[in-house]
Amino acid sequence: MVYFVGAGPGAKDLITVRGLELIKSADIVIYAGSLVNPELLNDCREDCKIYNSAFMTLKEVIETMEEAEHKQQMTVRLHTGDPCLYGAIREQIDMLKERKIPYEICPGVSSFCGAAAALSAEYTLPGISQSVIITRMEGRTSVPEKESIEAFAAHQATMVIFLSAGMLLELQQRLLAGGYPEDTKAAIVYKATWPEEKVCFCKLKELAKTAEEENIKKTALIVIGEVLGDVYEYSRLYDECFTTEYRKGRMLDENQPD
Repeated sequence: MVYFVGAGPGAKDLITVRGLELIKSADIVIYAGSLVNPELLNDCREDCKIYNSAFMTLKEVIETMEEAEHKQQMTVRLHTGDPCLYGAIREQIDMLKERKIPYEICPGVSSFCGAAAALSAEYTLPGISQSVIITRMEGRTSVPEKESIEAFAAHQATMVIFLSAGMLLELQQRLLAGGYPEDTKAAIVYKATWPEEKVCFCKLKELAKTAEEENIKKTALIVIGEVLGDVYEYSRLYDECFTTEYRKGRMLDENQPD
């Protein structure tokens, strides 16, 4: 059996209980060594075989899983954050299906959630943005043309941008070209939830300059949007005049001002 496990955004104690139990039970652990906190491996059994996939090809990863399955061993494939985002798990799953190797996915806490916590931010503030766009700049992995930074920027919704910290001047220019105003609130979150976490607030027009001044070149999320500001509307759900399934709202006195 192969378990794809989300390791969480970085902090050792932000893995799920289920994920930790799987690590403790595993015969084989293949972890994304460039991003997963190695402290999580301290919970492996002494006889567990540990492989760093940073030094492996896809073929080697699958062969290791297949060999373990032939020995009736359990494999944990440990991915950073939640494996559904930029985890490259689909190709692994399809190869496991071809080999009739059973698998399950254990979700994890994504780094975009860790970044929100570091920013004390709510990505979906009433009256400001009710949508979150999670995307990346194209690099060696292409991005469909219809999903360009400019196309998404036109919505001026909250945007969380992965895997782009090394291209911030181009990112900044394309966000501005897409429609975000120069003074749009922005933030750079370096290694969210790790001990070395760093948070930098700035305006969009200062994004690349801020990263350069802070010497941030990789392992950072970029957050764009006015949800990082102080202007928003209160939720209707908790308004005393709002009726829900569980409580009746108070009627406003017609003679009172709104």
